[in-house]
Amino acid sequence: MTAAPTGPAFSVHDIPFSTHGSWFCFSPVVAEKTRADDLHLVSHQNGMHGVVRLTPLHRGTTDRAETRVEAWPGLLSWIGGHGRVDLAYETPDVVRIRGRGALDLGLFAAARQLTPFSGTYFFRDPAADAHVFTSYETGRRYRITVLDGTVALTTGTQALAGSDRGIVVTGEDGWELALEEHETARPPYRRDATFDEVLARAQDDFTAFVDAVAPWRTDATPAAELAAYVLWSATVRPTGLVTRPGVLMSKHWMDKVWSWDHCFNALALAPGRPALARDQFLLPFDHQDPAGALPDSVTHSEILYNFVKPPIHGWAHRLLRRRLPTAVSRAELAETYGRLERWTNFWLTARRAPGDALPHYQHGNDSGWDNATTFDPERVIVSADLSAFLILQLHELASLASELDVAGEPERWSALADDIQAALLDELWDGDRFVARGVGSGDTWSSDSLLDLMPMVLGEHLPAAVSSALADRIKAHLTPYGLATELPASPHYLADGYWRGPIWAPATVLVEDGLRRAGHVRLADDISTRFRSLCETNGFAENFDALLGTGLRDRAYTWTASSYLLLAEAHVQRSGQTL
Repeated sequence: MTAAPTGPAFSVHDIPFSTHGSWFCFSPVVAEKTRADDLHLVSHQNGMHGVVRLTPLHRGTTDRAETRVEAWPGLLSWIGGHGRVDLAYETPDVVRIRGRGALDLGLFAAARQLTPFSGTYFFRDPAADAHVFTSYETGRRYRITVLDGTVALTTGTQALAGSDRGIVVTGEDGWELALEEHETARPPYRRDATFDEVLARAQDDFTAFVDAVAPWRTDATPAAELAAYVLWSATVRPTGLVTRPGVLMSKHWMDKVWSWDHCFNALALAPGRPALARDQFLLPFDHQDPAGALPDSVTHSEILYNFVKPPIHGWAHRLLRRRLPTAVSRAELAETYGRLERWTNFWLTARRAPGDALPHYQHGNDSGWDNATTFDPERVIVSADLSAFLILQLHELASLASELDVAGEPERWSALADDIQAALLDELWDGDRFVARGVGSGDTWSSDSLLDLMPMVLGEHLPAAVSSALADRIKAHLTPYGLATELPASPHYLADGYWRGPIWAPATVLVEDGLRRAGHVRLADDISTRFRSLCETNGFAENFDALLGTGLRDRAYTWTASSYLLLAEAHVQRSGQTL
């Protein structure tokens, strides 16, 4: 008898089923905007690849059985009129699957074609008494060991070229199997716990995580547990180019760590999982290049350096230290100081044209706002958001240098921050709004993008008149669901236009924080309330339709979940509520 599920139920069409540390998940989403009829084991090693298709079958046939799929943290189930199939993770690379009633299970290679360089080969391993899929795409093996019941059918064993490949597992009194992802070889699988014991451990692991990450949750924060599940299940163990335990942005197709997304995950994890939070913050810095730049993104087998991401890391580190439950050691601070220094110097050298006081982007991708309308006239531009982030980073370097007793450096960093802020206000503030400037042309322009208003992140550092003018303009971007990244009245507004309209979590958190520090508390509260309500209604999508609130693009995005947790925790603390 399967124990009652615990935690929030969710749809696998929106959120993959996985566990903390695993590089694979179970989902019908097998590629960007591509859904299969059946759930697949989808691996994120060497990219996103559907490897094994899992199909419930009527007992004794190859006919697909109609079932409904239900998912909770720890338990995935296919439930039909005459039986059920349950799946739980035993370890990050082993799942147990059990069938009861009149349902068999087919496990088939997702790719029918096998070439010398692609596809999935299938064979029976006599040494392990198991059946094995080997995937060219992931470079890994997927071993099926039948623990109870029998193999009713095998097809495509040792077949080449085009063929169906896989097995059907059955049993009059039920059946059970273990499915493993591994490298070349490992000892034969041996069962040392019952399915229910495996399930209980998986559920307990998630409960411990959510209790650590969101102990403050109340009825007023109903999405906190699901947000924690999104983070917990998207975490992978170190392997390949991922040097530390890492929270991917998603176990859908956005299966990377981008070099600003990671900051929001670090902040959300800090109070309850401080070691994991520190790992999130530092992971991109492990791949800092000789010029001091962070990579654009890191994943299992790929690091991209052709773009960068904005220097929000000084802002994030200041908050991270406040949220960590214990003080960071002097050695760790010194390490972080050196990394932030190199990252800052990259912007001060490689990204300042001769004679320019302000740094520039080379493309919208560098800003994180890939196609924002700020970049429509030109792409190589000086924009106010970049200077604002850099100013905060310089202030953080000054603070760290003072704490570390680095002679002369606190004053130098503070003076640089003051110089850049003075240049920002002198060169890009036109008395009413910030403008952008083409580095080559010298032309200036404004846009209807919320990006132009991101200097609000400077908070208490802004002159009162500038702060008030930005706050008024921010209000115009506020829809019933949150901050539209392009004014809805703009001729360039697009409902699903990426950064040309939809609501995004990072912009929300950065603006909300800046407004609050600048004293615009009522507006900050309003933005927080609307975004939290949006997530509670529509989940944790990559972004959201600003006028309808519906989730867009990748539907299980960790920085959205983390942003919800940050805002929800702060709301609970302000209102004096407790669990």
